[in-house]
Amino acid sequence: MKVVSSIKTLKHRHADCKVVRRKGRLYVINKTNPRFKARQG
Repeated sequence: MKVVSSIKTLKHRHADCKVVRRKGRLYVINKTNPRFKARQG
């Protein structure tokens, strides 16, 4: 999992990427390809 300052750019890496908010943090999750996980904050 990457920790990044900008989630918006990572959202466009794959078609199935979703941005989710959990416990005050922003996550990018991808069910089909878990390689693209990321978090901010």
